[in-house]
Amino acid sequence: MKFVQKEFSHTFEEKKSKFIAHLMPYEMFDEVMTRLKNEHPKGRHFVYAYRYLNEFDQIVENSSDDGEPKGTSGKPSLAVLAGADIINTGVIIVRYFGGIKLGTGGLVRAYGDSVNEVIKISEFYEYKKLISKTINCEYNELSQIEYTLNQEKIIIKSKDFSQNVNVNIQLSNEEFEKLTQILPRSVKIF
Repeated sequence: MKFVQKEFSHTFEEKKSKFIAHLMPYEMFDEVMTRLKNEHPKGRHFVYAYRYLNEFDQIVENSSDDGEPKGTSGKPSLAVLAGADIINTGVIIVRYFGGIKLGTGGLVRAYGDSVNEVIKISEFYEYKKLISKTINCEYNELSQIEYTLNQEKIIIKSKDFSQNVNVNIQLSNEEFEKLTQILPRSVKIF
């Protein structure tokens, strides 16, 4: 599974109709929808689809045809997101009608193609379920541990300095297994 961390957009044209697809992180969905409706007051349809993981690690999906014939725009857009194994991401397609009717098959293809095109230019990150751990170490070990964490691309959330140093980190189970093998034995992880 993969996701985006910023917004991407691409314009696709089909028989004089313009389809402007915007792919964004799910958290930005409402904000982007409001902005697009202000930026495109003459846009005929604002079709959308999104997929995200809820707190139980279940994929939640939704889509809207926004006035297009039922099943010709939102569902095909959602199918492209699902087919590309994209989560925690939404897509909004602004359509400007070009005067030529595309028919139901033409609409399905045009919306699917516009989402595929914006996916091609987007930058994705691999989704990993993260766990939180704390590394307890001596002050003189801190620079070596920070170096190791940076090399392994492990997220440092915070550091607490008291008698020893507690480094709060987020990582996947696989990264945790590897980290326990490479950290010095004097370091405690809990």
